[in-house]
Amino acid sequence: MPVSLSVAVLSAMEAVSASQWDALVDADQPFLRHAFLHALEASGSVGPATGWQPCHLTVWKGAQLVGAMPLYEKHHSYGEYVFDWGWADAFERAGGHYYPKALSAVPFTPVPGARALVAQDADTDVVYAALSQGWREQCQRHDLSSWHLLFAGTSEVEVWQAQCPELISREGVQFQWRDRDFGDFDGFLAALTSKRRKMIKRERRLVADQGLEVVRLVGEQITPADLTHFYRCYAITYQERGRPPYLAQDFFTRIYNAMPESLLLVQARLDGRPVAAALYFRGAQTLYGRYWGSEVVADCLHFEACYYQGIEFCLEQGLTLFDPGTQGEHKLLRGFAPQRVRSLHYLAHPGLANAVATFCREEGQQVAAYRDAAFAALPYK
Repeated sequence: MPVSLSVAVLSAMEAVSASQWDALVDADQPFLRHAFLHALEASGSVGPATGWQPCHLTVWKGAQLVGAMPLYEKHHSYGEYVFDWGWADAFERAGGHYYPKALSAVPFTPVPGARALVAQDADTDVVYAALSQGWREQCQRHDLSSWHLLFAGTSEVEVWQAQCPELISREGVQFQWRDRDFGDFDGFLAALTSKRRKMIKRERRLVADQGLEVVRLVGEQITPADLTHFYRCYAITYQERGRPPYLAQDFFTRIYNAMPESLLLVQARLDGRPVAAALYFRGAQTLYGRYWGSEVVADCLHFEACYYQGIEFCLEQGLTLFDPGTQGEHKLLRGFAPQRVRSLHYLAHPGLANAVATFCREEGQQVAAYRDAAFAALPYK
């Protein structure tokens, strides 16, 4: 690594300016913006009290930030969506200590994309080498069992694997919608098989037949009252599972104040009163469905608010990709195609690393077969 570069570990996003950090962030990645990561910390959603200790890596050329990567010391595996509970349990039963560990990801946000941020005029390999040195030193200095890079973009995975051959790759599947020059929602429906086209029409009609009106609010059209109602709905989703929500209400207030242009709120109303809501984020070319909740039980409302409204918005706004969130084969039936997602894992203990590598190879074969089968089942003509 050239002497002119230095690595610094930041205990909070506020230690670096938003202008320097955001200069490295792609316009299609709102979750990596300084405002988003800072809001997580400032709201208390992320921090030592919640088991997420920020230790972000930054690479500097003098006073210029040329590389960065979110990094957290984790004391559990909640909020990650790449599940390593089995690895932790096996290592603990064998007498090891899996926690704390190091994690590079956007907390509570399983969205594929860049994790290592590199300035356009910087040498990518050199910056990656500096970041690699950074997470290795963190693991050694704080006796961390492992480092995990979650939902990295394809090109980033390739660079990391070239830099660090010992990294273990793990395969996953998400379902995403892409515009195929549909033109509008009717064009999208026309591209589907008759069975699925009729299903979607019936589901949308059923929402209206229950007296529900669904509206979209963009940016500053969202009022503080709308945001308060959304959070109540969001909290209900977690309460139904018997646990508190990951994100504090103050997080959403901060996001609304800092980056309203990135927000789309889909609101369902009954007799003029909001009863359900879904909050999306918008990138330059991609719409991201993130948070949902409802005060009422209504047939097909989730599909309408979280899928069909998103597709319609993309077609109206010229967005080419819609990432509605993790899980759910029900997305496949509605035109969302299976996409390969990957994470990378470094485990310091050789025995654990060998066992995990074997597991990931075998799991990867099953995931690939599932992805191929799902792709063949897409409802397009």
